[in-house]
Amino acid sequence: MKVVVIGTRGIPDIQGGVETHCAGLYPCLADMGVDVTLIRRKNYADALASARGLDSWQGVKLIDVPAPKRKSLEAIVHTFRAVLRARSLKPDILHIHAIGPAIMAPLARLLGMRVVMTNHGPDYDRSKWGGMARRVLRLGERFGSMAANRIIAISPLIASIVSRKYGKECVVIPNGVARPEIPACSDAILASFVLTPRKYILALGRFVPEKGFDRLIDAYASLRASGRIDRAIRLVIAGDADHEDDYSRALRRKAAGVKGVVLTGFISGDTLKALTANAALFAMPSTHEGLPIALLEAMSYGIDVATSDIPSCLLPELLPDDHYPVGSDVALAHLLAAKIDRRATPRAYDMSRYSWPAIARATLDVYRSVAPGS
Repeated sequence: MKVVVIGTRGIPDIQGGVETHCAGLYPCLADMGVDVTLIRRKNYADALASARGLDSWQGVKLIDVPAPKRKSLEAIVHTFRAVLRARSLKPDILHIHAIGPAIMAPLARLLGMRVVMTNHGPDYDRSKWGGMARRVLRLGERFGSMAANRIIAISPLIASIVSRKYGKECVVIPNGVARPEIPACSDAILASFVLTPRKYILALGRFVPEKGFDRLIDAYASLRASGRIDRAIRLVIAGDADHEDDYSRALRRKAAGVKGVVLTGFISGDTLKALTANAALFAMPSTHEGLPIALLEAMSYGIDVATSDIPSCLLPELLPDDHYPVGSDVALAHLLAAKIDRRATPRAYDMSRYSWPAIARATLDVYRSVAPGS
């Protein structure tokens, strides 16, 4: 079976939830004998030494297609070009990720391709988008839902949105997480950031408003100022901005003004594994998520967690006191202090339903139901 994948910035080591999803899923499908080609945005691949110039990675073929560097045009122009490139490859399945790129699903169907679309969540709820972008994303959700041969949703909540709005059935297949690994060089990695094991709170993600990192810094600063946490406890925020803007610049200024805050920039590989494995607490103060892989990865390492109570973070593997009311800075600070005092890391979570091989098998079943001759 031949599958072409579009809608992602690319793999490997490229920042983003969809990108991490694809990096976990497609090598497993390649191991199962699926011929997978993933079309990347060339500017993202060129920006990373680990991704630059690759024509394959872990059995997945890679093709780079240029995209404009403007946030408002990047995804839609790249997806249009990727659909045309995909058609020349004559795939059995075109797999489109995310509702923005799904706006091109009708074009793919007109070109004779069978389409699977994965809905990673209602991106139009993200505060980084303006009115026009939100309308385009809503249109992408509609076009993808109506044109795709099958729809995958990464959570029951997303499936219910699609069912309610478009009367379409989704196959629910969650995000996954790899087996935790602790690099042999962990001590050196932590030392490079002047960090001590179990003496820091970790947050991870892109520098966009819905991640809530500005509020996390404020909560941490208030705890330090009041003496409610040990001043040796640091706050580490790992990530960066895809496109530098007013929010990301203000976030950097805020972080620079609070002692104990560490901005690592975008990290991956052994650096990400080492920082996750040795954290005292993982914090996710988001106002919007699909099914957050960063949270799943922290749980796979047995790290205690503190998250907002948005529906996508209310995982059955977590407890009620792992959450605080979204938007309440006072409650966030209180939960961070309580978690640090409790020193609950390590914890044991049941991660069985987030196995990438199991997710790959479920995805392959979807492909088989759509492929020619099925």
